Amino acid sequence: MARISLEDKIKKQDEAVFKAKDKYEAELKELDRLLTKRRELESKELVKAFEKSKRSLKEILEFMNGNEDDED
Repeated sequence: MARISLEDKIKKQDEAVFKAKDKYEAELKELDRLLTKRRELESKELVKAFEKSKRSLKEILEFMNGNEDDED
């Protein structure tokens, strides 16, 4: 039975950690790309809704900030 030295085990584990780190960073980058894409789509949807709205920008911003008057 061949014995694996401690240095070989350390080297193997070090390589595994670097491989896992590279994969983690790639997955994190993809997540960031997808989140950015979602924000872009939501922004476009919000602009379309604003363009169709009969409310003023001031009214919409007050509503979004929770400052809507309860006049109704």
